[in-house]
Amino acid sequence: MRLCRPLAAVLGGLALVLTTTGSALAAGGTFAWVGPQGKAYAIDSPPDNKCFDMAQEARGARNGTKKPLVVYTKKKCKGSALRLAPGKSAPGSARFASVIFNPR
Repeated sequence: MRLCRPLAAVLGGLALVLTTTGSALAAGGTFAWVGPQGKAYAIDSPPDNKCFDMAQEARGARNGTKKPLVVYTKKKCKGSALRLAPGKSAPGSARFASVIFNPR
């Protein structure tokens, strides 16, 4: 896993999960979003079928992975859902609180 920018505590437990899963269980590609103060953040090859809560403001999700993902308005993958196919982006103002990669 390569973090494109430092992400201290942005996704709780994500670093541990990514280091313990194989690439066969990853979405492949890059998931990007805009965080606090308009800074861009991204992660490479996020794991499949795991819900991750954002620890801080997140908006404008961009799915650069090879599989679909779903962003949710509330933590624990609850609330309104927006499915993003590979290569698709949410509006820049669309906030989200959690994300799941390649949901089943």
